[in-house]
Amino acid sequence: MADSLVVHSPISGTVIPLAEVPDPVFAGQMVGSGAAVEPPAGETFDVVSPVSGKVIKLLPHAFVVVEQSGRGVLTHVGIDTVKLKGDGFTLLIAQGDTVDAGTPVMRVDPAHALAAGYSMVSPVVVLDSKKDTATLAASGAVAAGAGLFTLDA
Repeated sequence: MADSLVVHSPISGTVIPLAEVPDPVFAGQMVGSGAAVEPPAGETFDVVSPVSGKVIKLLPHAFVVVEQSGRGVLTHVGIDTVKLKGDGFTLLIAQGDTVDAGTPVMRVDPAHALAAGYSMVSPVVVLDSKKDTATLAASGAVAAGAGLFTLDA
């Protein structure tokens, strides 16, 4: 277990197993194993880094942090939110920054996404990890920064 990776919840909300995410790519674990979190409806919320490491990709709706062992952790806020072109998303850091788990990365006002009919279910996956290698550390309600899942090496 020494090499297992603990991934923290980037947002407060309800834990959703990946299989229940309303997107076939995430639900099928095509990008990696993990979990998702659905924030409370309609409230502005902060998204924090799920792991400590370097932010190698930062988009208005998603980011990837590579932790010390070299594994990339993708946080994707909402489903199809790329189509919003940043509406409702405020970035709080820059690509290339080094962050600690729990560092605020973005602030999200979900009004635009919800008005467009998009789900705010937010997948968190370890990129290129094998299917079903994540073990949920939480179920039901989870607070931002609390353990979400572990991934065995």
